[in-house]
Amino acid sequence: MNSCFLTIMFSLLLFAGCSSPSGSKADAVKNSVQNSAEVAKPADKVNVPVFNADSAYNFVEAQVAFGPRVPNSNGHKACGDYLESKLASYGATVISQNVDITAYNGDVLKARNIIAQFQPEKGERILLCAHWDTRPWADSDPDPDMRYTPIDGANDGGSGVGALLEIARQLSLNPTELGIDIIFFDAEDYGRHADEWRDAVEGEETWALGSKHWAQNPHVKGYNARFGILLDIIGAPNSKFCLEGYSMYYARNIMAKVWNCANRSGYSEYFSMSEGGMITDDHLHVNRILGIPCIDIINCDVTSPNGFGPYHHTIKDNMDWIDAKTLKAVGQTVLNVIYNEK
Repeated sequence: MNSCFLTIMFSLLLFAGCSSPSGSKADAVKNSVQNSAEVAKPADKVNVPVFNADSAYNFVEAQVAFGPRVPNSNGHKACGDYLESKLASYGATVISQNVDITAYNGDVLKARNIIAQFQPEKGERILLCAHWDTRPWADSDPDPDMRYTPIDGANDGGSGVGALLEIARQLSLNPTELGIDIIFFDAEDYGRHADEWRDAVEGEETWALGSKHWAQNPHVKGYNARFGILLDIIGAPNSKFCLEGYSMYYARNIMAKVWNCANRSGYSEYFSMSEGGMITDDHLHVNRILGIPCIDIINCDVTSPNGFGPYHHTIKDNMDWIDAKTLKAVGQTVLNVIYNEK
């Protein structure tokens, strides 16, 4: 299986193929991208900063240098300290939400959700998020001897955080009209090992533990945001970001807004109009528990047996699978969206 468990209700064919049937929800989003006046305005009509892809790449590399960021490890603690320090250096009000979370196997995880508030005095807010922990087991590795080895998580974890650190840097230089919250969720990737998988419901509930805790205990009482965008597995060369199922169910208008902005920004080759499966990821708890419409920008690789890529949950998830061009496509799109919000 994978860190973002593909809900069993979607068939394996849909998972592998990311199909786009006629008359589907994908068609509705496509029509909205082409015709809706409600979606984001062209980026050149507002002062949007330029996303520095090399900077984002370096932020990914800095995380990988700590080694696997598995909860309770030295690398995890050191990287968490680094992330807090970086966000604080960009003028954010940083909150460290520390909590002991019991994983499916009884391990007690010293988890830390890292929250950065930009312009916390503003009531109208946007949520940007990613998970910063890494998979404790390379349970999809082709070599059976490696399937209990922690992974570097350059793409699965590191890429989303790297892009958001660069966005945080831009926010420190160019304030938005709305307040922005950046959250790095912990304990997303501690889900049940593939060799120990039992039933789908139990498996689904073992993922995204940090975001579930935050959604049940937000850093601000009664927290709300206009919408949320989750970045996960966004760094591989030639990535395709399909229309993820839960995002379509809970936040179709936000999907249209973001995909429209990507189209107008020249990144349509990355942002596909094909439907993906319903993926259990951090955005699910944001939607279900807090009711904040939140989408997941996540890679869909139709050539890979697991639907994410040949590196996914293997020891090959390293810097070789990080492409500055892909980081640029996602990062610039997100900047264009948030700076167009009034």
